Amino acid sequence: MAKVELVMPKMGESIMEATILKWVKNVGDRVEQDETILEIATDKVDSEIPSPTSGTITEIKFTENTVVEIGKVIAIIETEASVAASPAVAPMAETEVAAPPAAVIETVAAPLAATASPSTTSDDDRFYSPLVKNIAKEENISPAELATIQGSGGNGRVTKKDILDYVQTRSTKAPAPQVAPAQEAPMAAAPKAPAAAAPAFAFANGDVEIVEMDRMRKLIADHMVMSKQTSPHVTSYVEVDVTNIVKWRDANKGLFEKKYGEKITFTPIFMECVVKALKDFPMVNVSVDGTNIIVKKNLNVGMATALPSGNLIVPVIKNADYLNLAGLTKSVNDLAKRARENKLKPEEIKDGTFTITNVGTFGNVMGTPIINQPQVAILAIGAIRKKPAVLETEYGDVIAVRQMMFLSLSYDHRVVDGALGGSFLKRISDYMEAFDPKTSI
Repeated sequence: MAKVELVMPKMGESIMEATILKWVKNVGDRVEQDETILEIATDKVDSEIPSPTSGTITEIKFTENTVVEIGKVIAIIETEASVAASPAVAPMAETEVAAPPAAVIETVAAPLAATASPSTTSDDDRFYSPLVKNIAKEENISPAELATIQGSGGNGRVTKKDILDYVQTRSTKAPAPQVAPAQEAPMAAAPKAPAAAAPAFAFANGDVEIVEMDRMRKLIADHMVMSKQTSPHVTSYVEVDVTNIVKWRDANKGLFEKKYGEKITFTPIFMECVVKALKDFPMVNVSVDGTNIIVKKNLNVGMATALPSGNLIVPVIKNADYLNLAGLTKSVNDLAKRARENKLKPEEIKDGTFTITNVGTFGNVMGTPIINQPQVAILAIGAIRKKPAVLETEYGDVIAVRQMMFLSLSYDHRVVDGALGGSFLKRISDYMEAFDPKTSI
């Protein structure tokens, strides 16, 4: 028999841990490849983890409601594949990484951790996951108050949804926050900064409301600050005449939807042009590791998507260069829809190599986007506006009303100089302006 180690998958660029919500399969159960083994949750998505192989579960290393780091082994699956002259598998010490025995066909570099013991409070014998306890701490929910929350999980367990619902109800019922006198610090309860203490703010009257960031907003904030600290940002701009694209879409959107069952927006058309430019300039499709430049062979394009909560998530279209316009349209629509419904899978928000954000959706003509680490460039697409423009014709220059748009490219000046960044941005605009209005569907 061969053994396969099931590890906690990477959930996204900024996610380093996940909570095990439920084991769908138990020790001794038979599983088929791609069959769901467990359900996990992060601050961004709740997901089902499939089995990487067919076999029998022989060991589960972490209990439900345990927060597990990405890359940790969470279960062992014994397969029916035979391994010649396989020695007996000795148990690994938890404090070191031993050489894998021949019977183990999949391993991780991180050392194995002991199963975390359930966390309980002194006043309540119910189990509370680290995630729930962290939310309670952030929302200033005392142990006594936490004990009053009705749990919908097994044995009355308080789930992430339970406590978030309670927080929402609690905030609507809670009285307006009292503002401290001018000589006091009203934000004294806020977390302390690791280095210098944050300044204490005082307000002269009560015309304020203090709103605590939710967890996703805190992650975004940390990621944005880290990106600015990591990469010296430079932003270049170019104005593009997209009249041909606008005319083609207006003339063909009905026929396109009838043929493919998808509504076509400008995003997949623009994305197709970006992908062509990335193939022309592969040194933009890279990341930085110390003094090494890692050139990515896959063109995985992320698209920043605004959520109903006001937060942001970046689903990724993998191998976008292998998709035609219809395929890109289907992927864009599907990912955007499921992002807004919080139904994205973990693998759909990771491994991006380049990101596009459409600030024109909000009527903005241009922006200076922050790089989505560890990428080295991000493109902002502005609103399309009718403007007078000079056209060169065989009869001389004329002024005409054209559909114009600004593109903004922010790039990491450690590895992308102005010549490369500017040339890449101009190539994107060239592809957009060269779009054939007679393109067939």
